[in-house]
Order: sequence, then structure tokens, then C-alpha cells
Amino acid sequence: MIGPMMDAWYPVALESRLGTNGRSTRLMDTPLHVARLNGGAIEIRTEDGRALPVRLRYGHVWTSLGAPTTDLFDIPEADQPGRRLVEVGVVRVRCSPLRAVENFLDIAHFPFVHTDILGAEPHTEVEKYEVEIREKEDEVWATQVKFYQPQAAKSASTGITTDYMYRVPAPTCSVLYKTCPARPGEWDVITLFVQPLAEDLCDVWPWMALFDDESPMTDLIHFQQMIFLQDRSILENQIPRLLPLDPGMEIPTRADLTSVAYRRWLKRHNYTYGAQLVAQ
Repeated sequence: MIGPMMDAWYPVALESRLGTNGRSTRLMDTPLHVARLNGGAIEIRTEDGRALPVRLRYGHVWTSLGAPTTDLFDIPEADQPGRRLVEVGVVRVRCSPLRAVENFLDIAHFPFVHTDILGAEPHTEVEKYEVEIREKEDEVWATQVKFYQPQAAKSASTGITTDYMYRVPAPTCSVLYKTCPARPGEWDVITLFVQPLAEDLCDVWPWMALFDDESPMTDLIHFQQMIFLQDRSILENQIPRLLPLDPGMEIPTRADLTSVAYRRWLKRHNYTYGAQLVAQ
């Protein structure tokens, strides 16, 4: 049962690459066609011709299968002067859309999966950090996160201890705020927008809002694609394939506090598409 996830917003295309021929895709097992009309407007229809709502934000085309009661979440940095907005593209991953978000929230894997880039041995300890579900915004936040990184960004020339904040504003979206090497005092913003194709298959649309006046756009895109492709092999081999919501099904450590809060938040809202509710 899809339940409340029907009413959430999901990315289904890059606005800049959408032509009049459109894009045929899926959203939670429902075939869709996304097209730009001759006048420039964008429409999204299901296979039986039903028109779906459209939002254009963060370089992506968004829609919902249901009737959203709130608008798409806000990322104020997207409108901040001087930032470069980077459309990374799309990566198809054979995993639960919820697993894709959870992996993005995981810090402990940096030295082992992104070796000598986002982490390196012997710097493997995850220091204590704070996690909360912010009731007013209805979002999961992790703050005071610190981790040593040999190359925290494409623009970084030396290793630094990177400050992080993680935010989950929607069931299949996550926003990462991290130390900006090029502009101390500001945050680089890296997001993961996930389109659920099926319970165990998703398209992942990374997007960034950075302060970096030196790196060519192609290099910024390739750097982020490289990072995510390193994650894909891990994601596609996780067992169970769906994200367990029962706290007794996987044993968390201190480094997993954000994942635990994310699962609790999903369960509270009955966001169960892509989740495993009981042990099998």
C-alpha cells in the first residue's frame, strides 16, 4: 500500500533537457509521460491520460500522484547570488528509494567506500553529533557533524575536517550542508532527489548549489557522479533490499543516529513504499 507517499512531490526530469518529445518514465509503478508543449509549458500525464500537478524547482520537474497538501520544500541557498547550480544528471539504482536516502545520511562509510576522497584510514571515528525531528518543519536534522576528509570538494586542495548538517525534508529527498573550502563561513549544498520507480528501483537525481568559481562545470558534475557511482555498488548489494523500519531488524551504532531518526520519522508518517515492516 502506497498511502501518504502518493501525496509527496517527486523529481521526474531535468527541466533543461526536456524537449517536445518528452520523457517516458515511472513513478511508484505508474507509467508517466513528461513533455514540453510547443508553447514551452510542461505537462505530465499518466498512461490513462490523467494530468498530474507540475512544479519546476532546483532544475528539475516535480510531480505527485496524489493531492499534496503542502508545496515543495524550500532550499533558500538555491536563490543565493554567486552560487553555481549544478545539475548532475540521473543515476538508476536497483535499490529501495528509501535505502538511497539512508545511504546518503551515512557518514561512517566514507573512509571505506570513498577512500582518499571523502574519508581515509585511520580517520574512521564518527564523533558525537546531534539528531532531531523538528516538529514545526516536520523534518529530520543532524547537526554538529564533523569528519576528516582528504578532498571534501572538487575545489579542495588539501585535507580538512569538514562540518556537516543533514536535512531530510521529504521521504525521498535529502539535503547536505557542508564546509565550503572556497568561502569559509558559507555552506556548500549537495542534495539527493530520489524518484521511486518501484519499491526496489529508483532514479537518483543529485543537485548542488556551490560556491566555486574555478572548477569547470564538467569537472563538478564528474566529481559528484564519481562519488555516487561508488555508492551504487554498495546500495545494489544491501540485504534486505527494502529499508527495515522495525528497530529490531538491524543493529544500529552511534554513527547511525540519523538513520534511526529517519526510519522513526518514516514510520510515524506511514511512509512505507520501499520499506520492510517485519522481519522475513
